[in-house]
Amino acid sequence: MKIEDLFSVRGKLAVVTGGSRGIGEMIARALVENGARVIITARNAAVCDGLAAELSKIGECVSIPADLSKMAEIERFAGEVLAREPKIDILFNNAGASWGAPFDDFPESGWDKVMDLNVKSIFFLTQKLIKGLEAAGSAEDNARVINIGSIDGQHISDLETYSYAASKAAVLHMTKMMAKFLAGRHIACNAIAPGFFPSKMTAAIAEEFQVAFRDATPMQRWGNANDMAGVALFLSSRASAYLCGSVITVDGGYATTV
Repeated sequence: MKIEDLFSVRGKLAVVTGGSRGIGEMIARALVENGARVIITARNAAVCDGLAAELSKIGECVSIPADLSKMAEIERFAGEVLAREPKIDILFNNAGASWGAPFDDFPESGWDKVMDLNVKSIFFLTQKLIKGLEAAGSAEDNARVINIGSIDGQHISDLETYSYAASKAAVLHMTKMMAKFLAGRHIACNAIAPGFFPSKMTAAIAEEFQVAFRDATPMQRWGNANDMAGVALFLSSRASAYLCGSVITVDGGYATTV
């Protein structure tokens, strides 16, 4: 098989949650630029619609805003997607939130908000879209579910983001569970564990921590859009056909060399 076919996503239908900014935008843009048809969702309708309009100048991108931290919104979003597209080749579960507070002050709201969006929404959105994924998958070319975890689910962070770290560890393990039980339905589930990429979430980290993280990274830089595009396209394409339950860490060596 030629390399352009091996890594091709042309004509595939992809859904990207949290797709309006940060890592989600990087993934959505890479997919559109390489010929995939993309549906993005995010809570902020104006930002989501704006990016879809921008990417539609390059290819096909549709915005369906939703707050996936709520079950009713998961069901509405999934229903709208399946009404438009009966087959879903690729699902990127990227939507996420973080919360930081000292141990003694960490609130229940900061726990529930993060767990509901980072863990619960991944499971139930995949469940609600399962018919579309099954319709797209075959023994020759599985449908793909790609969950966005974090290196904070693999190592001990210097930040007191208890629910975020716990949620991302859960995402990585849940990916392996999903992979085991969905592979027989021609759906391959894998995960990406990013390190530090520019996003609204990482912008909230104090500058001294940002500098410390960069200096502690063997590659001496943060991730960029091309770094995320490469792994996203790999996992979305035939090139990753025999990956099932894998976690690809993309962190410049920050957590992987400790």
